[in-house]
Amino acid sequence: MLTAEQYAHINLLFRSGLSRRRIRLVTGHDHSTIRKVLREQTPSPRLPVVRKKKLDPFRSELQRHLAAGGVNCEQLIAVAIQAGYRGSSRAVHRFVRAFRSKQFAGRKMTAIFPCGTSLLSEDHFWMLRLLQGEIEAAALRSDCGDRLALDDAECLVAKIREGRLGIRNRAVVLAACLKGISIRAIAPFLRLNKDTVQAYCRRFHKRGIQGVFDLSRREVKKADDQLYRDAVFKILHAPPSSLGFNRTTWRMADLKSALEAQGLLIARENIRKIIRNAGFRFRKAKKVLTSNDPDYRRKLEEITAILQNLKANEKFFSIDEFGPFAVKIQGGRSLTKAGETKTVPQRQRSKGRLICTAALELSENQVTHFYSDRKNTDEMLKLLEILLKSHSDQACIYFSWDAASWHASKKLFKRVDEINSSADREVHPGPRVRLAPLPACAQFLNVIESVFSGMARAVIHNSDYSSVPACMAAIDRHFAERNRYFGEHPKRAGNKLWGKELVPALFDETQNCKDPTWRS
Repeated sequence: MLTAEQYAHINLLFRSGLSRRRIRLVTGHDHSTIRKVLREQTPSPRLPVVRKKKLDPFRSELQRHLAAGGVNCEQLIAVAIQAGYRGSSRAVHRFVRAFRSKQFAGRKMTAIFPCGTSLLSEDHFWMLRLLQGEIEAAALRSDCGDRLALDDAECLVAKIREGRLGIRNRAVVLAACLKGISIRAIAPFLRLNKDTVQAYCRRFHKRGIQGVFDLSRREVKKADDQLYRDAVFKILHAPPSSLGFNRTTWRMADLKSALEAQGLLIARENIRKIIRNAGFRFRKAKKVLTSNDPDYRRKLEEITAILQNLKANEKFFSIDEFGPFAVKIQGGRSLTKAGETKTVPQRQRSKGRLICTAALELSENQVTHFYSDRKNTDEMLKLLEILLKSHSDQACIYFSWDAASWHASKKLFKRVDEINSSADREVHPGPRVRLAPLPACAQFLNVIESVFSGMARAVIHNSDYSSVPACMAAIDRHFAERNRYFGEHPKRAGNKLWGKELVPALFDETQNCKDPTWRS
């Protein structure tokens, strides 16, 4: 009978969108059980049913014989039948087990009656002798027959004598099973669950002796599994309220519950490892990239739908500005000799400042850029005109950017409406312009941030340019080489300057395109 907590868990999984088949895989319950739970919602109270058993009239007589000692189950069954018992022998076996478990509770298993009769059964006594080292490898092989080789018998004896408790129990289970001792006798003797004993036996038949003692974990741990990593960051990038949690920041318990609702069972420590391995810490808000946009899901679904249905004569641009940054001696990671430390002057005269405004076309992975004096609507209009001119043969171009104020000004919207108007299109035919803004505080979804990160690590970190034009020339060359390479090779390749980009240049909800160590 399922508990109220199990009813609530199954109903929560179903309300989260999981199918009955997926719920069965997560909980392990049968299809009929899950249908019943979803139909009843809460467990119906059941009164205990007291049934009269056939063995009840004979219990006192059997207890008297058991207390006297010196009898086994077969003798007790004969006594009960002679007294008129007509039930099954299994009921007598259950009665004897229950009686002896109470009688011997708290006593040592090695206790002996004065008459010399052991309290243990013959199978239990054999396993006790095996644990105490009285059975050698040759004797063990003789007891188990042809099912156990001499080398394997020596291995089991060595594990029993020298191994720790977990290894010793596995060895005793194998030896007892090969001798023919039932699991019902092995499990209580070793204080193990019957399912555990069965698992050891199945592993032996599948992988042999060494497979039973192989304690290595799965090759790919959950903290390193890409499936779990993507799922964690997909949840982290959305506000908790969007998934039904009445909170403004994520907690480990909430993340675990959200993953369980998707059918992904993972411990809190593994979730913590995934977040830390990605370079984030909960104690610093700037490290936890989470959007607080109430329309986060809707905007994300709209952008995803555009990209999934993007036609050959349509282009999708990810747009942002890099900077302003000062042209001066920049720090960064570099090879240095042992004992030497590279230093950067804290106070130095700037040689100028730069703002790089750029657009990344996602389908062809090409960057269009120019340099601006400031971040404002006029620079966005300038970029819009450049893209309209360079992609005049397209039917439509999409603009995607973050929620900066100059990205959503009335002046910009007015110009977009003019371009899309029928009167303007008759005079200036060209592509239509559609806006696909990112959710608020979602810079981690802006794909061009990854390109800026790669450019900064390639030509700005560890730099000491003599002037602003020298820095601009390095940036121009970087983007030119990048565009040429991706024009010739559509797929990404490593060991190139742009191989230093933070993540692949593609739109994905699970990605973090924004470099948390760079402020711009």
